[in-house]
Amino acid sequence: MTGSASVAIADVTIDACVAENSIVYPHLAADMISLNGFCSSVGGLIGFSISGFLVHAIGAQGALGLLTIPSALVILSGTLLKEVHIPNFPYEQAHKKFVEASGKMLTALKCPEVWRPCVYMYISLALSVDIQEGMFFWYTDQSAGLSFHEGFIGFMFAIGSVGSLVGVILYQNILKDHSFRSLLFSSQLLLSLAGMLDLILVLRLNLKMGIPDYYFAVIDEGVSKMINRIKWMPLLVLSSKLCPTGIEGTFYALLMSIDNIGSLTGSWVGGLLLHLLRITRTEFKNLWAAILIRNMMRLLPLALLFLVPRSDPNSTLLPSDLLNEGDDDEAQRVENVELTSLPANRNSCDGKSLHDGERDDDEASLLANRS
Repeated sequence: MTGSASVAIADVTIDACVAENSIVYPHLAADMISLNGFCSSVGGLIGFSISGFLVHAIGAQGALGLLTIPSALVILSGTLLKEVHIPNFPYEQAHKKFVEASGKMLTALKCPEVWRPCVYMYISLALSVDIQEGMFFWYTDQSAGLSFHEGFIGFMFAIGSVGSLVGVILYQNILKDHSFRSLLFSSQLLLSLAGMLDLILVLRLNLKMGIPDYYFAVIDEGVSKMINRIKWMPLLVLSSKLCPTGIEGTFYALLMSIDNIGSLTGSWVGGLLLHLLRITRTEFKNLWAAILIRNMMRLLPLALLFLVPRSDPNSTLLPSDLLNEGDDDEAQRVENVELTSLPANRNSCDGKSLHDGERDDDEASLLANRS
């Protein structure tokens, strides 16, 4: 819990910067989100690449002890953020400002342009049933599963991070100018189809195709994470577009909380599904049915796409009364500003999506507990 809280605080700080700049520079919103996603994927790739080796070499406790190094790097990077010092800040007006910010947030949530996408994001994530825990135990079970060892599981998750990285690059270079609705439709449909790869693996149909389990599992993980990232990217850009001026960080954190509650709901539903189908650490007879139900549920959000705006990431979604006029003037002055290409900014990355952070933490925890 402490680790999740520390990641959340750092994430909200970065999200505040991204959301604020997305309002000031609307044409760069997709680029900034892509940069964050790129950094997240690179971090996941590094972590999973060495996690299996570390668990095997120094054990779970030693591997978890090494997590203090990334924490120290987060503290160090925080010192590099430059903030404007406000002398003689009126702390006695903090309560008044809090009330004003709360009122502005409530006003924004009542706006159809805001609450409709929020409903879609929650339901979409809640219906993305998570049965990863059942799949993990099947991967590593030596009698009824695939008998994958910890090192290979870490390598497989690392390939998943590569797939996520490919998804970011595809979004940045090809898909970022597409409308939210069309991109979410395509990604949600592909996500359901990609889930069939798990079904092929569990039914061992890949062996009939002449593809060994090791290769097929790696392909499955890479493709699934790539499509998941392509689906997640427009949702992050959309969230950054829904933040009123003056409370960008707070409101973006609220939207991310809604998204994470949706992901948590999906995990609960997945756990309930595994329980109802009597899938345990050693019993996987009905795992194929859980995968099939999950893939069918992934199609249900397509019926709610009318809640998502048809506009693209370059458009302004909020009504004018929630935006300050000064921001429009500043955006006009910098409309010709462009970000350098994404691959050239690898060393300038310092953001990570909270959703991805939690999922990566879950996978790493399963790997550590298995040892």
